[in-house]
Amino acid sequence: MPRASLRENLIAAAVQQFHARGYAATGVKDITDAAGAPKGSFYNHFESKEALAVVALDRYGATRRLERLRDPSVAPLTRLREHFEFLRDESVRAEFNRGCLVGDLAVEVADHSDAVRATARDSFQAWTDALAFAIADAQQAGEVAKALEASTLARFVLSAWEGALITARADRSARAFEAFFTVVFGVLLR
Repeated sequence: MPRASLRENLIAAAVQQFHARGYAATGVKDITDAAGAPKGSFYNHFESKEALAVVALDRYGATRRLERLRDPSVAPLTRLREHFEFLRDESVRAEFNRGCLVGDLAVEVADHSDAVRATARDSFQAWTDALAFAIADAQQAGEVAKALEASTLARFVLSAWEGALITARADRSARAFEAFFTVVFGVLLR
């Protein structure tokens, strides 16, 4: 098995550190220490911490299982529910100490970094598009009303999810997730 490259180790460490501590509280030294790399080597791979944050957001987005939302072999509402159950379970395993890295960096850094803001915006759009794909499939199957466009429903569901994550972190409980599933799957996507 080939060894992971130093660049890959730095990216993985950045995702972990930004997710656990936030952007401002994470220094380049924290990232290089977590990656087992000399601090000076950081700048051989990345122009700045901001540039690494953009790559880290893309890497994190690749772990969100968005492709499963487009899987036609699974019923659309099942795809949607399983997607949010996966994300909920991830938050519960982290004992409500982590939210969504995209949302976290969008709130913390987007006002100060056009690059991070643009990447967060693009990440949210890709997520919205994947959700809209599954919702449109559910609408075509007659499982979800066509009163609203799939893209509008998807944007709302994603916003509700991000809010549920914030509330779950504040409460240190799954109550917000229970409300999310009740309203989204019991009322909105019916």
